[in-house]
Amino acid sequence: MSLRISTAPHVHSPVTTQRLMLYVLIALLPAAAAGIYAFGFSALLVLCIAVASSMCAEFVWQKVAKQEVRVGDLSAVVTGLILGLNLPATAPWWMVVIGSVFAIVIVKQLFGGLGDNFLNPALAARAVLLASWPVHMTHYVTPTFFQAGVDAVATATPLATKGASLMELFLGQIPGTIGEVSKAAILIGFVFLLCTGTIQWRIPVILVGSVFCWTWVLGGSLNGALMAILSGGVLFGAVFMATDYVTSPIAPFAQIVYAFLAGLIIVLIRQYGSYPEGVTYGILLMNIASPLLDRFLPQRIYGYQKEVKKA
Repeated sequence: MSLRISTAPHVHSPVTTQRLMLYVLIALLPAAAAGIYAFGFSALLVLCIAVASSMCAEFVWQKVAKQEVRVGDLSAVVTGLILGLNLPATAPWWMVVIGSVFAIVIVKQLFGGLGDNFLNPALAARAVLLASWPVHMTHYVTPTFFQAGVDAVATATPLATKGASLMELFLGQIPGTIGEVSKAAILIGFVFLLCTGTIQWRIPVILVGSVFCWTWVLGGSLNGALMAILSGGVLFGAVFMATDYVTSPIAPFAQIVYAFLAGLIIVLIRQYGSYPEGVTYGILLMNIASPLLDRFLPQRIYGYQKEVKKA
């Protein structure tokens, strides 16, 4: 008789990586559809190039490195789609390809592949593209249904659009990246992710709440705080990037601290930095701090240790 010993965990679940990624893709569809409706064929082209180049980069890398090809787990598709949604509809094809390859090869695969990257691949790629080609990354256009025709808008970020109403910000009738313009579409995806149990409420709600509260405190205006959470990429980042399993904390209290500090960093960059949008850097900085939060704010697992009374 032999005893087989295996490592933990010993709990089996029907939820696979592929299924989780499929849920994220479904949740991203409303934002993608809204972006394509707002910006037209150019937005669809950017998204298609981002997804295709991400899948190709992962396939080629795993073939060259003689690893198991795992494109079928859909993680590269999710990375490509999120990256594409973080780009303006005017982004040139070559820049989209460079961003996708950087996200997959440099940020994801070189650190061990899915589950070992310490930064969100799509967000890290966006930061590199923004630093390398700021003109292309900030060349936003007005949605076709907002004004007659499509007009180029030379702004650093959509936050520079001061004349938009709260309703226009919510519906997406503003210049911006493909995925961030329609907050209504983002919230539909958020509800789907919650209902399927793909994400928990803590990180998105607390991050958005932190941005709202700190903007109100530092800016002194309730309307300004509402504008802050509906402008730029706060909602999109909170729902689809800050909640990344790999780069966010595991323990519930650590997640709360993570989201709260990310919101604070975003507001500090917006209020006092030279760059009026801080979502990318706020989340990336907290990605780096995530392991420390799990280390110093751990979750108590499997009960507790009983005190031994001395005789």
